[in-house]
Amino acid sequence: MKHIRTKDIYIISQYLGIIMQGIGISVLIPLIVVLFYRETVHLSFIVPGIISFAIGTILHKISSTHSSTHSIRLKHGMMISSFAWIWASFIGALVMMSAVDMSFINAFFENMSAWTGTGFTLFPDLNVVPKSVILLRSIEQWIGGLGVVTLIIGLLLHSGRPTARLYKSEAREEKISPSIGSTLKKIIKVYVGVTIIGIIIYILAGMPIFDSVNNTLMMVATGGMSPHNEGMGFYHDNIFNIISIILMIIGGTSFLALYKSLKTKGVKLVRDVQFQAMMFLIIAISLILIFATDILPMNIIYHVVSAVTTTGSTLISKNDVASWPGFVKSNIMILMLIGGASGSTAGAIKLIRIMIVLKGIGMNIKQIMAPEGMVHKIKLSKQVIKENEIKTMSSFIVLYMLFVFAGWFVLTFYGYDPMNALFDVISAQGNVGINTGVISASMPFEAKIMIIVNMWVGRLEIIPILVVARGLFEVLKGIIPSQKPY
Repeated sequence: MKHIRTKDIYIISQYLGIIMQGIGISVLIPLIVVLFYRETVHLSFIVPGIISFAIGTILHKISSTHSSTHSIRLKHGMMISSFAWIWASFIGALVMMSAVDMSFINAFFENMSAWTGTGFTLFPDLNVVPKSVILLRSIEQWIGGLGVVTLIIGLLLHSGRPTARLYKSEAREEKISPSIGSTLKKIIKVYVGVTIIGIIIYILAGMPIFDSVNNTLMMVATGGMSPHNEGMGFYHDNIFNIISIILMIIGGTSFLALYKSLKTKGVKLVRDVQFQAMMFLIIAISLILIFATDILPMNIIYHVVSAVTTTGSTLISKNDVASWPGFVKSNIMILMLIGGASGSTAGAIKLIRIMIVLKGIGMNIKQIMAPEGMVHKIKLSKQVIKENEIKTMSSFIVLYMLFVFAGWFVLTFYGYDPMNALFDVISAQGNVGINTGVISASMPFEAKIMIIVNMWVGRLEIIPILVVARGLFEVLKGIIPSQKPY
């Protein structure tokens, strides 16, 4: 085992144990709703919660005695993050299997969709689902929006190298303070503050308290799992729609920009390049679709915002989405590929990567046209972008599209309409959730596995998954003895 040794496994287990404890606690929160509505599914939450907390405690204690002298590296953080999302989905699946008599694969799919903020659901009718399970999905979206690892380490670990490595493992780089620990605490304060304000505004607008909590949790987290079958279309209320649009835009905006805007009364927000790009896309695509189609303007604006922020909340049914003209679907797919700001709860490729790669292409053209020896620099927000950063982001986009095409290949193999299949795969990998109906409980087992991989890969931004794959390969290679020639 060249890159993965026994000490690495202990380091991974030590911090994974802490996260498993946090996951165990998080699935116990819906017990409040179980008691309030006198539901009879309390054991469905208690048993998986205790299992996760107990195994996490044992794993942490055993590993701590062996790994205390070893420092955590980025590869450890990436593996911890990758396994944490799988474990979180597994524990959530145990809850749903018991509470609503769901098959394991469907329950695992549902929870991966919730934790990653994708928003696909395999429930045929949410009206018969216990309210505690509805709240569990919303809590999972809210925690997953910020990051399972990011939120738990922000609450349970002190600042230091482990915190920094784990923070970066979920594709987060932004720093509000010099210390990562301090940055995390400020991000959590902003996140919680926006959530509380959202709940209050929904309630003041006339939405029931339970719905206000669930809708805010999923809007701020850009999750998309509604407590109702019809999504936000259930309410037929444009005031609710406008509040939701604002919350989605906030969710798709960098926490760094949000924090700075609080200190500068909004000045830093409007000057943020990613925020400017997002608003430009929302306005431009909305106007194009309003003039090019006969779809209601509110429906267009709502779904454009939902797509670019990767929230996935809808006002219409899956069948209505499937019946959109190809031109509308194409525009929404482009937005779902681009996604929101880096450093936000949004998914997909991210605005900053698209902007830097486009600037890199422009620089290459300038260099070809310019006199020999002239050097061009790329600047974004007065910062010089290095050439290796452009190459890294270009490589990421190529890898991202390879996974999209892999998912598309699997769905078309099973006979799904190519346009709708591509739409739903892009939605899955971008952690969006707008659905044409291809994603459903009746999907073949293999197709469900592929979409689960797309959601997982999209949320962790590919590299951690590849690190895990390489690590597992080396572990198996070390376990299985190589055959020597006679």
